[in-house]
Amino acid sequence: MTAFARRARAAAARMHPELSLVSFTLLSHLEDQQGCRATDLAAYYMLDKSTISRQIAALERLAFIERRTDPADHRIQLLHLTPAGTAKLAEAAELRQQAFDARLADWEAGDLEQFAEYLLRYNSTASSWS
Repeated sequence: MTAFARRARAAAARMHPELSLVSFTLLSHLEDQQGCRATDLAAYYMLDKSTISRQIAALERLAFIERRTDPADHRIQLLHLTPAGTAKLAEAAELRQQAFDARLADWEAGDLEQFAEYLLRYNSTASSWS
């Protein structure tokens, strides 16, 4: 699992060198949630607020996210992807898909199905620990 995590970080760096794996994950979450507060990100990923603040600052410098006032409560700032952030996420997803396709091209259908089943099982078990 350690080797898998190291390869994931290295692949993330190759696919989008200006984004850390954490930053990429935050962008994905913002896309899925259609925006959220920084405190929500910290709570969801169980990260310190200072870690989230550094990541948000970097993503803002890259113009991948922006702050918008919450229409329901004007005191709250919500983080949203910018068009550049959406494009970077789509680009990275396409590169990731190409990499997976290349790595798994020689696998037989049964092996792929079993691998997918194991990944689903692992993710299900892992999510119950968080």
